[in-house]
Amino acid sequence: MRLKQVLAAGLSIVTLFSLAACGNSNSASSDGKTEITLWHNSTTGDGKAYWQSAADAFMEDHPNVSIKIEPIQNEDMDGKLQTALQDPNSAPDIFMSRGGKKLRDMVEAGQLMDISDKVSDTVKTQMKSALSAESVDGKLYAVPQSVLPGGMWYSQDLFTQAGVSQTPTNWDEFKTAAVQIKDAGITPIALGGKDAWPAAHWWYWFALRECPTKVFDAATTKGDFSDGCWIKAGEDVEELLKLDVFNEGFLTTPAQQGAGSSAGLIANHMASMELMGGWDPGVIRDLTPDGKDLADLGFFPFPAVENGKGDATAVMGGVDALAVGQWAPEEAVEFLNFVSEKDWQEKYAKAFSTIPASKEAQDAVTSPALKGALEAYNNASYVTIWLDTVFGQNVGNALNEGVVNMMAGKGTPQDVVKTIEDAAAKG
Repeated sequence: MRLKQVLAAGLSIVTLFSLAACGNSNSASSDGKTEITLWHNSTTGDGKAYWQSAADAFMEDHPNVSIKIEPIQNEDMDGKLQTALQDPNSAPDIFMSRGGKKLRDMVEAGQLMDISDKVSDTVKTQMKSALSAESVDGKLYAVPQSVLPGGMWYSQDLFTQAGVSQTPTNWDEFKTAAVQIKDAGITPIALGGKDAWPAAHWWYWFALRECPTKVFDAATTKGDFSDGCWIKAGEDVEELLKLDVFNEGFLTTPAQQGAGSSAGLIANHMASMELMGGWDPGVIRDLTPDGKDLADLGFFPFPAVENGKGDATAVMGGVDALAVGQWAPEEAVEFLNFVSEKDWQEKYAKAFSTIPASKEAQDAVTSPALKGALEAYNNASYVTIWLDTVFGQNVGNALNEGVVNMMAGKGTPQDVVKTIEDAAAKG
């Protein structure tokens, strides 16, 4: 697999805070062992068990090391991490990174360790295609764990029940299918708008289909939103809203927490499809009644838009990775090298029901839905990461909230673009 292009530039650099490259006072435990703290977002199920198992195995091989794991709910991760990183004495040593401007901000603040010359040959070769997403100015600051292309995850059984025999490839076909599913008494689309970013994903994808690649690049690297395609993306969202094909109360529905979340609606066959990233199969699995993979889960790429000037094969997604704090002991990098080996990446793929970052471990992907996502990713001529990640915390959050306001009838497509520009101007 080859990552063709990952946009990691932001609109403006905002220095969060300056940290001296000092040792973490928490790196030595009471029994004299080197202590490593790890924050991840797997709070339940096989994912949580995976990290504990990996830590236990590493500690068995490294009796001088103690790894303390703290699972944090995904929606709380960015805020808690931003606060924790203000004090290296209490900050975690290893923590999630999604790349983009969020990563660059941490690098500019002196919070991350340059691990370019510290990672193993396995990382450099088997994860080569994903490394650029976790690099800033040619230096590596995080080790990828999975690649997460987005698209439509759907229930094949519910499609069949509604008489939809083929997955849509263009927007007219999609609208027809959604209305047909609705007329069959089935909720067509699950959306967890309470968390903002899932709602904004619709705007992201429409922008990717409406905007020429050069225009898309100019916006994400230079903050140029003058092209009308950005407003057209909002108009596309409004058109979809008029079809009334989202779950009832979608603006107050969470994305991933509980059976009533958007992922839970898919897991329990209460909605037919969801626009989400490549982590969705694992989240859905944890919310099924038996805790097993959803047997009828399928995948199809986001449809082409009529007269859209964007690349119809372009893919938006992410790379989940683990970064290392500037203050962390060297053993923290050793642990990341440890879990990057083929056997642990295969275990990661199975535990999270996702696509591992290691190319040699991707044979562990057996889910037809994930295979479909991987095929779309491999066939894409252009790949970008999520726009809120590209833009960073402040601008990204403003964008997400702007889209939600528009979907709630409190704003217009023009307002969304102005919200982004205003947030970028504030820095």
